[in-house]
Amino acid sequence: MRSLSFFLSCTLDTVIGLVLVALCWGFTNPFIKRGAEGLDRVQPGRFGKGVSECYYLATRWQYVVPLLLNLSGSVVYYYTLGTSDLSLVVPITNSLTFLCTTLAGHLLGESTGGTKTWLGMVMVVAGAGLCVSSRADS
Repeated sequence: MRSLSFFLSCTLDTVIGLVLVALCWGFTNPFIKRGAEGLDRVQPGRFGKGVSECYYLATRWQYVVPLLLNLSGSVVYYYTLGTSDLSLVVPITNSLTFLCTTLAGHLLGESTGGTKTWLGMVMVVAGAGLCVSSRADS
């Protein structure tokens, strides 16, 4: 029963921060991947291939918009790290991000690996739950 009281004592801004970070990171990953399509066909310019690739990505809104949303999730993440318990924020955020990435990929029609992937997601969430539970008991 102690772990239930721990969850109830979590501040609302911590919970919102964790969910917002997971959504920003997880749902933007497939869009960043899609926005980078065609990068392998970029030809080296006057300043080299690396600069040409950076220019290609910087001029594609399909890449820049999801990247900016992803980076805004990082700002919220660092805020949440500063105001919450590190040993809880990291596993919860990473497991939720994994779930959001897989779900977004599935919604976009990408192959998500089938039953083994979904079973793996359940195991990751269960593992994060164990981390939270053991931390709440101590």
